[in-house]
Amino acid sequence: MQIEFLLLIISILFFASIIVSKASSRFGVPVLLLFLAVGMIFGVDGFGIQFDSIRVAQVIGTVALCIILFSGGMDTKLSDVKPIIGPGVMLATIGVFITAFVTGFVIWIIMDKTSIGTNIGLLCSLLLAATISSTDSASVFSILRSKGLHLKNNLKPTLELESGSNDPMAYVLTITLISLANQGGSPQYLTAVMNLFIQLIVGAVAGYCLGKALVWLINRLKIENESLYPILVLSSCIFIFAVTYYMQGNSYLAVYIGGLIFGNSKFVHKRSTRNFFDGISWLSQLVMFLTLGLLVNPSELNFHYIILPSLIISAVMILLSRPLAVFISLLPFKRYRFRDRVFVSWCGLRGAVPIIFAILCRAENVPHADTIFNIVFCCTLVSLVLQGTTLPLMARWLKVEDEAPKQNKIENFDIDFPEEIKSATSEIEMTPQILSHGNLLMDLRMPEKTLAIMVKRGENYFVPTGKTHLMVGDKLMVITDNNEALEQTLKQLSDN
Repeated sequence: MQIEFLLLIISILFFASIIVSKASSRFGVPVLLLFLAVGMIFGVDGFGIQFDSIRVAQVIGTVALCIILFSGGMDTKLSDVKPIIGPGVMLATIGVFITAFVTGFVIWIIMDKTSIGTNIGLLCSLLLAATISSTDSASVFSILRSKGLHLKNNLKPTLELESGSNDPMAYVLTITLISLANQGGSPQYLTAVMNLFIQLIVGAVAGYCLGKALVWLINRLKIENESLYPILVLSSCIFIFAVTYYMQGNSYLAVYIGGLIFGNSKFVHKRSTRNFFDGISWLSQLVMFLTLGLLVNPSELNFHYIILPSLIISAVMILLSRPLAVFISLLPFKRYRFRDRVFVSWCGLRGAVPIIFAILCRAENVPHADTIFNIVFCCTLVSLVLQGTTLPLMARWLKVEDEAPKQNKIENFDIDFPEEIKSATSEIEMTPQILSHGNLLMDLRMPEKTLAIMVKRGENYFVPTGKTHLMVGDKLMVITDNNEALEQTLKQLSDN
């Protein structure tokens, strides 16, 4: 294939994905599901693009997930996470374990004791369940933030912490069961438990130490070209993932904790780095889901052996194993009401991570690997369609949705302040009502501790004084000491 033709196909795939993603907000469809659909449409059973390299898909998925977890850690505020560390850790460990083993035994009963599906045995049933036992960070981060859901009782940070930190447990279970399935021996429970604790501890320590080291490095390394700072952070993110692997730790946990430590520290060019990772994270999700979509052949999804078992397994996970895991994990924490636990249960979103784990099964030539992959894919589709599209509805129905805080976005002024500065900024467009008491800046009657710092008129910017004549259509940027003062400013101006 000529490189020009390959680039043409890739650009068309990206363009089509971005265009159809506009339907996400209009119809409530998760944008990640649309990326996946575009990949399937352009695949072998669609427009005929043939992609069957498991190794390439594994590399793409691993790198993309590394970036997504690091970016998710950067965007998570420690002040929000600290109160819910206990519930988050319980959901990410005990919750995943319960989900995997309850689902695995149900899969074994369904596929071995009935005529549905294929006889895959207890060990492969547990392996199939392990691959889909964790909630997917890319799906949870994407849907919660794109939908703008504001939840009561610290539910949002709980869900984000769980989804960002529960992949290690699922990964260890998956790798352990892959090893047992290939060697055909009896389970070495003690060895598996020891490996689990060693990987989690080494991963957590490595992520913390390397995250701190990255902060120290970026604040002391003087680079003339400022655009290289985000590239430095990206390379450090991949370094954390890789070096933790060679330290026999869990790379997924390390890269998430590294991002958490880095994002909650003071460092130079923080805003440009965050913006860079927002973009590269979305690009990673797009590439990952397109690749997975190309890898799936819908013609292989036999109804009796794949689709029907997938629907039953999805129902079991959504209605039985996930709620059971959530209620047991949150049992010691009385702050969570019954409706909170039901909502957390419903947020057991599956996404790319289970499919990546299923790719591991194919890469390691596990018995029934193709069946496992196709069932995991179908279960992921069911989760994204059913749970992903109904999250806002469930939040309203269970009355866990909180009123969104008022945010005044700065659109015409490319300026930002460090997080350590608690001042709030806002952009106000001058209207005849606001200027009804005079068109001088001093006539606006702004409250104390409020300062007008810049005006945009047409394409020109200037710093105003009290005697500046304002015109209808001018954009005025103001800064106050806190959000309460900002709201007072906006209210007072609208009442003029």
